[in-house]
Amino acid sequence: MRFLVPICFFAFPALADTPMSAAEFEAHTQGKILTYGADGQNYGVEEYLPNRRVRWSFLDGKCKEGVWYQEGQHICFIYEDDFEPQCWLFFNENGRLGAVFASGDSPTELYETQQTDEMLCLGPEVGV
Repeated sequence: MRFLVPICFFAFPALADTPMSAAEFEAHTQGKILTYGADGQNYGVEEYLPNRRVRWSFLDGKCKEGVWYQEGQHICFIYEDDFEPQCWLFFNENGRLGAVFASGDSPTELYETQQTDEMLCLGPEVGV
């Protein structure tokens, strides 16, 4: 049991830090398009628009609009296709975002991998 504590600390370094406030999160993200990774793979991309609006994609060309707000220590997102809040704890990890999913049972951790200049959003699907 003695060896589990250091392993858990290194697996979840963000848990040792203080979560970002809404002001800190907004200062880091406003006007940017950030790509996030998980487990060494690209996970998704989010564009941070004025008035706390966002546009998210799982890198499949399908984008959804949403908004974010602070609730306690969490930064929560509501998207147009799901009105259930998705809340995260965000941390400053050496100038990049680290995030731990705080809603539901899924222990998802994301990290900012890069800032990009554009985001691919395909139009609505059409057909018969």
